[in-house]
Amino acid sequence: MTQAIWLALLVAAGEALWTGRYSLAFVALVTIGLSILPVYVARWAQIQVPKSFMLAVVMFVGGTIFLGEVADFYNRFWWWDIAMHGGSAVGFGLIGFVLVFMMFQGDRFAAPPAAIAVFAFCFAVAIGAMWEIFEFSMDELFGFNMQKSGLRDTMGDLIVDCGGALLGAGSGYAYLLGKAAGGLAGLIEDFVTRNPRFFKKRRK
Repeated sequence: MTQAIWLALLVAAGEALWTGRYSLAFVALVTIGLSILPVYVARWAQIQVPKSFMLAVVMFVGGTIFLGEVADFYNRFWWWDIAMHGGSAVGFGLIGFVLVFMMFQGDRFAAPPAAIAVFAFCFAVAIGAMWEIFEFSMDELFGFNMQKSGLRDTMGDLIVDCGGALLGAGSGYAYLLGKAAGGLAGLIEDFVTRNPRFFKKRRK
């Protein structure tokens, strides 16, 4: 599925170059680059990332940049912006949880669940805030319309970010307490299993 998305973007870029729509080709190529970047970062860091999570990253980048801006999905579908921000916030909440959990080397009994959940929540919301700054900068510097309705759009995005971050952080919290299996907690378990060297003290 991931490779199919990359191929579709590559075809779109080639077709845009052939027809002289260079801005579309540029956006398609940037989308490919940004979606492939996590793969090389993971390889460089020698981290085994679950395929489902990598697919989610590719779908998010493609949905935000290519479908959202080029195909105008943000205006065509009222829920598109909510889905993109909510999904990314959940993902960053999980990433924030895993980063702190690594510091405890996977020791569930030493890691304070509430403190890690708070950090994961703040991490995800901070990333969302930085994205809003990016949107504002693009609009001001290059005349884009990424913010759409301005303040209302920004605040709506941040509220959705908070909801998604709460879900991601809450999943990590439940995982540490051993009260969740499968779903998002299963994704955390999959990551931990694939990268045992980061979680040497992990105990069940």
